[in-house]
Amino acid sequence: MAEQNPWRPSRRRLTDALLAALAPVAACGLALGGLSMWTAYGNAGSPARIAVTGGRVFLPYGGVPETAAFFRISNSGGSADRLVKVTSAEAGGATTISRHRMTDGRSAYGQTVASVDVPAGGSLAMSPSSLDVTVPATAHWQAGDLVPFTLHFENSGAVRTLAVVVRPGQDGN
Repeated sequence: MAEQNPWRPSRRRLTDALLAALAPVAACGLALGGLSMWTAYGNAGSPARIAVTGGRVFLPYGGVPETAAFFRISNSGGSADRLVKVTSAEAGGATTISRHRMTDGRSAYGQTVASVDVPAGGSLAMSPSSLDVTVPATAHWQAGDLVPFTLHFENSGAVRTLAVVVRPGQDGN
């Protein structure tokens, strides 16, 4: 029987080595292809593109010191952003972002939150049962009035918008 040279690899060892190297090379190729597609469609490194629409603020009633404002925020960019603050010079006081939670006894309570994520390519719709902006009530507001607000985002900066004063229950809320 012929003795094999220890310095000369067998075909099997070469085949095994090539197959072992093929898996990481294939994974890198797939990742590179995916990133190339992502870049080709314009999403690679694109900043957040924030739009604020559908602003409304509930008409205060019965001497209640606070009311709520709601907005629809959309982000058509390739990066997430974060709503960190909402201000309104016309509201005449500090506003807060609040999240509403239900208790086991079917009652609700508001919890102040420091910020809210707006995902890349996603949207955030505020409502009485989710998020809102708690606003000091102003007695002179009437249904149909427009109230200016500025929404401040971590990366996109300030976005100015208007909210229309509506009666609670109007527009399905």
